[in-house]
Amino acid sequence: MGEITLEKMSDEYFDVLKEIGNIGAGNATTALAQMMQCKVDMAVPQVKLLEFKELGEIMGGEELIMAGIYLGIEGDITGSIMFLLEKQAARHLVSKLMGMASEGEEFTEMEFSALKEVANIITGAYLNSLSSLTNLCIYPSVPDLCVDMAGAILSVPAIEFGALGDKMLLIQTQFFDEMILDGYFILIPDLESYGKILSALGLG
Repeated sequence: MGEITLEKMSDEYFDVLKEIGNIGAGNATTALAQMMQCKVDMAVPQVKLLEFKELGEIMGGEELIMAGIYLGIEGDITGSIMFLLEKQAARHLVSKLMGMASEGEEFTEMEFSALKEVANIITGAYLNSLSSLTNLCIYPSVPDLCVDMAGAILSVPAIEFGALGDKMLLIQTQFFDEMILDGYFILIPDLESYGKILSALGLG
């Protein structure tokens, strides 16, 4: 199982990953709409295999300020996931959720807490879709949320990602209510877990 690498992934497996992205983003959209009590639409998610160094560019540059949530996954598969949202989009979500304008350079403690709740629900939606499709038990760790430059946020998984090869899976999703919200979901299972996912999907 340890021989699985992203470079050797079959088109069939990539299609399944796209399906996970579609279902996860759909679940996240539904959850966001319920949370914010308004209509939220979603563009078809873009699923890409990227080199780690390309991530910052895809998101609009490593200096762009973003809100990033990072958590470990345990259970039948192990690894980590990240969800990143541009700061203005994060501020918009917090404003809608709290029913009041979010202003000032820094998020207040209450806003930060609301943002963590949003990120929890979004990452949970993706993990649930992965779990449903594979019938694997997946448990998220307590999430870590930070607001910083994209490059700084991405440096955290970059360290552990070094052992996994050159590419990673990025699911880019646009959510719409009154504005466009670009969300980036990054899945970083360890290599053995890729084997388990393949086997669970009948592709291994």
